[in-house]
Amino acid sequence: MNHILFFGLGFSAKALAERLAAKGWTVSATSRSAQGAAAINDMGYRGLVFDGSQPLPAGALDGVTHVVDSAPPGDDGDPVLRQHAADFAARAGQFQWVAYLSTTGVYGDHAGGLVTEETPLTPNTERGHKRLLAETQWLDLWRAHGLPVMIFRLAGIYGPGRNQLLSLLDGSAKRVIKPRQIFSRIHVADIANTLEASIAHPDPGRAYNVCDDEACPPQDVVEYGAKLLGLPVPPDVPFEEASLSPMAKSFYADSKRVSNERILKELGVKLSYPSYREGLAALANDLRR
Repeated sequence: MNHILFFGLGFSAKALAERLAAKGWTVSATSRSAQGAAAINDMGYRGLVFDGSQPLPAGALDGVTHVVDSAPPGDDGDPVLRQHAADFAARAGQFQWVAYLSTTGVYGDHAGGLVTEETPLTPNTERGHKRLLAETQWLDLWRAHGLPVMIFRLAGIYGPGRNQLLSLLDGSAKRVIKPRQIFSRIHVADIANTLEASIAHPDPGRAYNVCDDEACPPQDVVEYGAKLLGLPVPPDVPFEEASLSPMAKSFYADSKRVSNERILKELGVKLSYPSYREGLAALANDLRR
């Protein structure tokens, strides 16, 4: 019986949880609050409270065969391992597949150049440094105890309910211009595609970039979305004059093209949305229904 435990049931994790539940998997997931755990129960999954300050209830790991960890790391690394590193070490043979969802921010800035999984990890943001520490902690468990850990470095995520079309419709979209800025991105459905492919072909210790085929300047995505919706293209805003959240600013700290060759060749992933064009076109069709 396959039983997957998600540490954090956010945007990416939900997409995979829905697919696996439909295939008969048992799904457990954590929330930081009792209210959130109750909401997970309402989805038909097993909800657990976990905020990193206390371990999971006794027996929570019993019967779990697969794990996805997307919990935000702290200064000391992964909160999951803060509480349960010894448990994962002792139970390493119990698990078939453990996924840590990281970020392409661990590569740092490459001035628009190409990065692969073999590129040295030189993060230049606090978020990137924390993710790299958490990656290292998980891989140490693989090296020392044989825990079947794989690392997935996610590019900028978009999908239903979280995309540039919605920001265009509510008037918040900006064409922020920063010379030589280039991003990679990934539709949430293709994150689920990649994780499912890895479950079928686990390769412990391996890291994977999860992105589509076409990196591009962020303003190109805004322009394409506006044209899809028949809306005026927002005016250009120089990066120095843009009012951006700290999270948004952190994305502009790195400029790089991310290679997805490994997921395509090693895992046989077939992207549902090879670029932002297909992804936004499908989302626009959904909005018209």
